[in-house]
This record gives sequence, C-alpha cells and structure tokens, in this order.
Amino acid sequence: MAIYIHQLKNWPQFYWNEQEFITLLSEVCHLQGKLMGKAELLGFELKDEANLETLIQDVLQTSEIEGEILNPELVRSSIATRLGLEYSGLEQSDRHVDGIVELMIDATQNDNKILTEERLFSWHAALFPTGRSGMHKIEVANWRSGAMQVVSGGMGREIVHYEAPKAAQLTSEMKQFIYWYNSEQNIESLLKAAVAHLWFITIHPFDDGNGRIARAITDMQLSKSDGINQRFYSMSTEINKQKKSYYTILEQTQKGELDITEWIIWFLECLKNSILHSSIIVDKVVKKHHFWVKNASLISNERQQKILNKLMDNFDGNLNTSKWAKMTKTSPDTALRDITDLVNKGILVKANSGGRSTHYILKDSF
Repeated sequence: MAIYIHQLKNWPQFYWNEQEFITLLSEVCHLQGKLMGKAELLGFELKDEANLETLIQDVLQTSEIEGEILNPELVRSSIATRLGLEYSGLEQSDRHVDGIVELMIDATQNDNKILTEERLFSWHAALFPTGRSGMHKIEVANWRSGAMQVVSGGMGREIVHYEAPKAAQLTSEMKQFIYWYNSEQNIESLLKAAVAHLWFITIHPFDDGNGRIARAITDMQLSKSDGINQRFYSMSTEINKQKKSYYTILEQTQKGELDITEWIIWFLECLKNSILHSSIIVDKVVKKHHFWVKNASLISNERQQKILNKLMDNFDGNLNTSKWAKMTKTSPDTALRDITDLVNKGILVKANSGGRSTHYILKDSF
C-alpha cells in the first residue's frame, strides 16, 4: 500500500534545496518584473483590455484542464460585465460560466487576498450552483464527508494514483493551511504560490472542484507577488499545455518525501513559460488598439464594429455573408452591403476566388 506525503510523520513540514533552482527563480522574478513594467506602459484602457483577455484565457483553460469546454463568448461577456467594461456581444448568461468567473475575479481583482473557510466555501458554491457535478449530487460549500481517491482506468482495472486525507482530518488540515497562507513567512512569494498549490491539492478538501480552486489560490498568491490586481499571464493556460507532466509530477511528489524541490522546479518552469507567452496577449491588445486608431473613423455602423471586434478576439470559422447576417440579426442583403463597404475601404479582403466558399478576412491579418 502506497504511503502519501500527508501520512508522513512531519507533514506538512515541506523543505527544499534552493540551490537547485536559485538561478531559475531569479530568472522568473526578472521576467515577472519586466512584464509588470511593460504592462505599466500600456496605459489604463489597454491594461484593462489585457487583463480581460488574460482572465478569459484563465477561465477557459482552468475549466479545460478538468475536461470542461466553455463558450468563449459567454466567458468574455461575463467577465466584461463584472469588470464594468463595454462589450457588445452575447447577452445571455450561464450560471456555470458566471460561477467560475466570479471565483477568478474574487481571487485576483481586489485587495482582499486573505483566505478564509467562508471564502473557499463561497468559491465552491459558485462552481456548483446546482449542487451537482455532472449527474452526481455533491456536498457544496462544505468539506467532503467521504473518502477521496484520484483514479484512472475502466471498471475492474482501476489504478489509484492518490488517496487524500480522511474526511475527519479536514477541519484541522484546512485550518492549518489557511493559517499558513495568511501568515507572513520568510519565503519568497513565488515559492509560496508553488507550496500553496501543492498543499491544497494534496488535502483535496472538496467533493469536486479541487483543481480549479487550487489554481485560483495560486493566482491569488501570484497577484500578491505581482503587486497589482490585474492579470497579464495565465498559469492555467501553461498547466493545460503540460497537463500530462502536471499530473505526473503531482503523483510523484505526493508519493514521495517532504522534499518538494522537484515540484518547485516544475512549477517555476511552468510559470516562466506562462510569463514568456503573455507577450502574445499583450501584443494582440496593442495591435487591436492600433487597428481602431487607424480605422475607427471608417466604420459606418455598430454591426461592422461588432463583427470586426469578434474577428480580432475569438472568431469561430470563416466570415461570410450568411454568418454576418445571422450574427447581426440582419438580412443577407444588408450583410453584403456592410461587407462590401469594408472591402471598398480596404479593411476586409476576400480570402479566396469566390463561389459558395467565399469568405472574408481582415486585410491586416490579425
């Protein structure tokens, strides 16, 4: 029978060899500082836009890690509404999307970075507004009352990758974790994010949603480290890219000793990549801003503005007259006039020679 780190005598007295990652930690801190400096130069409006784009990715990716594919337009609408940003997109709402959005915004967008039992319960309730995970009824806004195993494989061929602490231990386990998280320790803030993620996911205190809440706690600590209540890089996006190695390093660490050096190295490498890739979002926001500075005066109506924004954000498929008409709730004739106007002004171009497959793209490819 496997022995897990939470069963070891000195749990949770983690330790690590800082010499093995001191250069990597220094590099990540340097990249973090450069990104925060770059963000400051964006100006108020563009910072809001970059923050919005990063939060959208965070919400989409943290859900995708758990096998849930959310509608990007609903996520964009929900976040923009809660941040008080203008958005002329989908008006309908989705309780499940709104729940994960509320969790992420509460974790990262305000000055209150204190973790409490009540706050964790409210996050959990937001994730599961119906009291169910899929078809299964679960305990919501409370620690689980049953055993918790991470299992893979079909029936009769199950492989137990991990078994969490018993339910009877959860109150004391979480009290200790929350006290540690809120206390000032002699630990670098990025290392604290790594430890917090591992510690919470090891306790696994809820029936479901532990991964998403662990990543929210991580983002909350990272925003403390950044020193701002806006996000310009998405750790969840990078974890999703490295999902296989993420689960592998977690399993190895949870079955190992309290020396978590290897986990910290994995975490810092993942964080480094997420900061490096943040330039994609920032550059996209700046490019979009330049597009509107150049073309705003050429736009004839709100329909054109709406579709052009969608082309630059997260457009699904190819843009043709029928899709334009459907998205703007207008006739095909009106759609064709709108498109032709933009083609004549050099904003849109035909993507191919014509026929039934005729569609249009931005002239300055985005």
